[in-house]
Amino acid sequence: MSWIQMINYEAAKGRLKSIYERVKGPDNKVDNVLRLHSLRPHTLQGHMTLYKSVLHHSGNTLPKWYLEALGVYVSSLNQCSYCVDHHFEGLKRLLNDDGKAATFLKKVNDPQQSAFFDARLDRGMDYAKKLTRNPHRMVRSDFQELLDHGFTEGEILEINQVTSYFNYVNRSVLGLGITTKGDILGLSPNESEDPENWNHQ
Repeated sequence: MSWIQMINYEAAKGRLKSIYERVKGPDNKVDNVLRLHSLRPHTLQGHMTLYKSVLHHSGNTLPKWYLEALGVYVSSLNQCSYCVDHHFEGLKRLLNDDGKAATFLKKVNDPQQSAFFDARLDRGMDYAKKLTRNPHRMVRSDFQELLDHGFTEGEILEINQVTSYFNYVNRSVLGLGITTKGDILGLSPNESEDPENWNHQ
């Protein structure tokens, strides 16, 4: 299942158990992407705080489906099938249109496919791609182009943070050999109005 020891819900104690209580899903399931932190519960707490703020917070103004789409795209660029599989399920749920979601996935896997988004949202994807593939080549004009296409600076920050978060979590998963075995795909903490609610539904 993984290269690193992962403590399951039943065996967890102390601080780890208390965090598991906050993040668990149906039947006390805790996703492997979270259990990978079990030897250092403080990093799990940090991960969840970042995750909830970046993807599931009422302070964000870009549509949640677009933030999820960015996550799927970045994960695909990094060839992180774990995150693609999980967040594609979340994207399907948010779009409530399996056909549209499947079309998006084709676009992700084949850049020659016609544009999925309008020009504005496509520019956000271009920014995410460059930041993922060539972060050292980012220049002010990359930022300015997003402004020119109608994004506010706050929205650019949202794109930047989602891109950065998924690069972080992709590397956590790939570097520790984490798989989806035993996971329930697509669960997420959807209570955006409550940043302290980490329960996966």
